Amino acid sequence: MRFAPLVATFAAAAVVSAQNQTVIVNVGASSGNAFQFIPNQITATNGSVVTFKFTGVPGFHSVTQAAFQSPCQPLEGGFDSGFVEILKNGTDGVFPEWNLTITNDSAPIWFFCKQLQPSPHCLSGMVGVINVKPGANSLAAFQAAAVKAGSVGQQQNGLVGIGASASAPPSIPSSIATLVLGSSSASATSPSGSGSGGSSSQTSAPGGAVALGVNFNLFAIVGGILAGAAMVL
Repeated sequence: MRFAPLVATFAAAAVVSAQNQTVIVNVGASSGNAFQFIPNQITATNGSVVTFKFTGVPGFHSVTQAAFQSPCQPLEGGFDSGFVEILKNGTDGVFPEWNLTITNDSAPIWFFCKQLQPSPHCLSGMVGVINVKPGANSLAAFQAAAVKAGSVGQQQNGLVGIGASASAPPSIPSSIATLVLGSSSASATSPSGSGSGGSSSQTSAPGGAVALGVNFNLFAIVGGILAGAAMVL
C-alpha cells in the first residue's frame, strides 16, 4: 500500500531553483495523492525564501526538518511548522502559508511531514530536500529510506532550524477556518483529510503561538477568526 503513494510522489517530483527570491512548495494536493510536497526538491541560495503553501484540501500536514540518516524523525535543533489543518469548504483558493528563509545553502536541508493519520505520511514518501548536492545523498535515497522507516517522530521543534529558519508560525488567512496545532498528540487524534476539528482545547504552536481546537459550526468559525487574528497573526 505504501508504494503507490511513493510512485505518485516520484512522478510529481520536480526541481525548482531560487536565486534570492521566493519559491512556492505546495504541501499536500487538491486532488489525487495528498501525501506529497510539490516540488519536493529545491535549490535556493542564502536569503531566498521558501514558501510552503498548505494547499491540500482537506489536509493536515507539517513541514519538519530531519537528518538524512533519520528521514522520519525530527532533527534535534531543526525547524518545524507545527501541524496545519485546512478544511474542505470556505477556502476560495486562499491557503495557509509558512515562510522559511535559507541561512546556509552549503548543505542539504531535509524535511518531512510527521502526520500519522489516516496513515503515516512520511512512510508514504512525503519528504523533500533543499539544496541537495550532486554526487552526494539523493532525494530518491532519502525517500526510499522514509518508506522503510519503522516510525514517525512527533517531537515538536521551533522555528529556527539548521540551515534555514522562520520568523513566525504559519500565517492563517482570516477568510478561512483553519487550525494550527503544535502538540504532538494532535497528529494522533485529528485525522488527516477528515475535514473535522478536534475537541475544544488549547495547544502551543511553534514560536509560542496559541491555537484553538474547536468544532467548526458557524459560531466557532467566527470565534476562531477573531481569536486567530489576536493570537496567531
